[in-house]
Amino acid sequence: MPERNIVSWNAMVTGYTQNGRIDEGRHLFDNMPERNVVSWTAMIAGYCANGRTEEAVQLFDRMPERSVVSWTAMIAGYIQNQFEEKALNLFARMHGRLMDAQCLFHGMPEKDVVSWTGMIAGYAQNGHSEEALKLFLKMKQQGINPNRSTFASVLSACACIAALEQGKQIHDHILKTEYTSDVFVGNALVTMYSKCGRISIAYQIFGQMTEQDVVSWTAIIAGFAQHGSGKKALELFDQMQQVGINPNRVTFVGVLTACSHSCLLDEGWQHFYSMIRDYGITPGVDHYACMVDLLGRKGLMTEAEDFIKSMPLQPDPVVWKALLGACAVHRNLEVAERVAKELFKLEPQNSAAYVLLSNIYATTGRWDDVTKVRCMMKNIGVQKEAGCSWIEIKNKAHAFKVGDRSHPQIERIHAVLDELSGKLREAGYVPERNFALHDVEAEEKQHMLFYHSEKLAIAFGLINTPFGTPIQIIKNLRVCGDCHTAIKLISKIVEREIVVRDAIRFHHFQDGTCSCGDYW
Repeated sequence: MPERNIVSWNAMVTGYTQNGRIDEGRHLFDNMPERNVVSWTAMIAGYCANGRTEEAVQLFDRMPERSVVSWTAMIAGYIQNQFEEKALNLFARMHGRLMDAQCLFHGMPEKDVVSWTGMIAGYAQNGHSEEALKLFLKMKQQGINPNRSTFASVLSACACIAALEQGKQIHDHILKTEYTSDVFVGNALVTMYSKCGRISIAYQIFGQMTEQDVVSWTAIIAGFAQHGSGKKALELFDQMQQVGINPNRVTFVGVLTACSHSCLLDEGWQHFYSMIRDYGITPGVDHYACMVDLLGRKGLMTEAEDFIKSMPLQPDPVVWKALLGACAVHRNLEVAERVAKELFKLEPQNSAAYVLLSNIYATTGRWDDVTKVRCMMKNIGVQKEAGCSWIEIKNKAHAFKVGDRSHPQIERIHAVLDELSGKLREAGYVPERNFALHDVEAEEKQHMLFYHSEKLAIAFGLINTPFGTPIQIIKNLRVCGDCHTAIKLISKIVEREIVVRDAIRFHHFQDGTCSCGDYW
């Protein structure tokens, strides 16, 4: 050829690879003066077609940029060479490239269980749990039988949005398959029931598993820790060690969370240093955050602040938020102001620190400082994240926001709340108006507080579920102090357990008390 360009080079590479002359194709590829995504993809597809998957992976990992075709070639290569798990993992690596994954999936002329599962996992891992559940139903309608990875992915989606009823239906499906004793599926069931507020069922499934690995033990330990049963979590940790399963770093996050949620300071230090000394695990910021939270729960603000300063790692926002939350509970304004400044530097656009500091000022009567914080937020364009609570009734999620009157049952919901309002006052409830906006009249504050999203969701649950059955809701933010006080009393008045999963932990309200011990 008198003149060669990238198109002609690509054509030659493709010709060699499609005719099984892989090494000659690779020689040409290595000597190309320039390459584009087509060049890389042609070579990867050639390796896959000829069973040389490892070399395909090496090239795929080196690619400077990837197209949908590149991803398709590598995933198809895994599938045709019987590497199903690797194909699914590659689908999961398309994090942030969900549109590419959708194009890849919809462009497939034939879809097998691996491609369906990959797309379900992609949705679940990118925060699109409802889409994952819809696709799972569509997959079943197409007559495709789920495999262990499908079940694990769709159960993860249920766990994320606390879709308990759908999770139960999937569990029923699993019981009719060969995966009833599969440890991978069992672990997913334990996590799903735990995150859907049914820790007793999670524990029952854990006990029935014929095989338990480190993930199984970690899931149940973390579950009990998040539900406020710290001593039970530590008891399970001891059993785990007795049966010879070594904990990993994630296990220790669960263990330290258990210590924190049960205010077990001595045990917390013991496990923190055991992790380093006995298991050679270097603590990460998540372990340090647990210890800061534990010190804060004990009211040791100065010690917690000094502990953060002594960290060999750069403290992240989670660490500082743990201390700021403790300052709010103990009304330690001096430390709170220093901590808030650190958070403003790390996350200037995150409203959480501003709101928490504003609430601390409000509880101490510093209204001028409340105004300054609100003005600061306005000036730099920070908006408070709207509180939202939702409840699942008959496989449908119902969402509520303060002041939102769009729900078709809103009049009945308000009527129930009005009735509860009188009973709460009789029980001694006094609205904590610091949790409402400070620049409105007292009567309006009280009205706003009583129509917070979690109270609306609970009222809806009282209307639409049988008497005596538990009510479970999810809140996207930390439950406010006024709602926490009110829900404790409501649980006693209506004689029901009310489970709230907020951004921090699970709260089990029953007979006027909460499993968190009024610290969250």
